[in-house]
Amino acid sequence: MTLRELRVGQSGRVLTVGGEKALRRRLLEMGITPHTMITVKKAAPMGDPIELLLRGYVLTLRLADAQKITVEEIAP
Repeated sequence: MTLRELRVGQSGRVLTVGGEKALRRRLLEMGITPHTMITVKKAAPMGDPIELLLRGYVLTLRLADAQKITVEEIAP
């Protein structure tokens, strides 16, 4: 499943970070690395972007970028 598929309140563990070279590098620099725990905190009214909690900080990410990140859902 991708990060885009997680709903508000759900958590997941990053498996892979894809995307083109520059996008992948930017995502990794923002702390989205394999084995990182991510929780979806909020979504904008139209669903894009989403607000994520990871590594103790909040990150806003577009759904197109979230589609490139593969996660495994963590049960609550």
